[in-house]
Amino acid sequence: MPRPGAYAASLALLLTGLVAGLVAGPAAVAPTGARAVEASPAPRPAVVEVRTIGHSVAGRPVRAWRLGEPGKRRVVLVSTMHGDEPATRRILEALRDGRPVRGLDLWVVPTYNPDGLARGTRRNARGVDLNRNFPHRWADLDGSHESGPRPGSEPETRAMMAFLRQVDPRRVISFHQPLHGVDTDTKDPRFARRLARALRLPRTSLDCGGLCHGTMTMWFNHRFAGSALTVEYGGRPSRHRMGVAAPRQLLRVLGAHRTRR
Repeated sequence: MPRPGAYAASLALLLTGLVAGLVAGPAAVAPTGARAVEASPAPRPAVVEVRTIGHSVAGRPVRAWRLGEPGKRRVVLVSTMHGDEPATRRILEALRDGRPVRGLDLWVVPTYNPDGLARGTRRNARGVDLNRNFPHRWADLDGSHESGPRPGSEPETRAMMAFLRQVDPRRVISFHQPLHGVDTDTKDPRFARRLARALRLPRTSLDCGGLCHGTMTMWFNHRFAGSALTVEYGGRPSRHRMGVAAPRQLLRVLGAHRTRR
């Protein structure tokens, strides 16, 4: 049996720990090895809505962030459809993380292929090129342009199709690398030329080397009243261009602006 003095000391030590835990909060008394409490995300004043539009093959969320003013002209920006083309997502993240946007109802999907981004590969976790998997002029392609077993076979493809049906944007701009140009052979060539001037990219015709089957922009242009086009930056655009210049240029050509601080 413990001595009375030792028992009193142990009781005092236990009470001291409990009081400290109540003051410091639950995280302070978490058992050894317990998962740390995650810090709250930084505030994003530009964001008015966040939507998980679906999940990748490996279960990663595909998120769309709504900026600007609902009720205005609606535009959707999509990046990282191919996981080895990661630079342009900085444009969309800069728009999301900056000051509020006015004059436009803007949705951004910075990372459409999160599995490919995690692996550093063009295709998704099942080895499918998402930009050959849409159900318009789909063809059975192999190799780096593997189009999947059937049109719309991939969960990422179905998520994007459902999202675009729901929001029904006037314009969709799909960002890629590394071909360095804006596709003007599209549904609205006049806007494509304006966009090329604004982004300081050459005008071009992106025919995919004859492999433009089942692409997102082709599917959208066929099914919707709005127009979709592809923008290609080079292989290694500077961080300043992606994070500062391009977001400003995009807002200007889309007729939008940021609020002042």
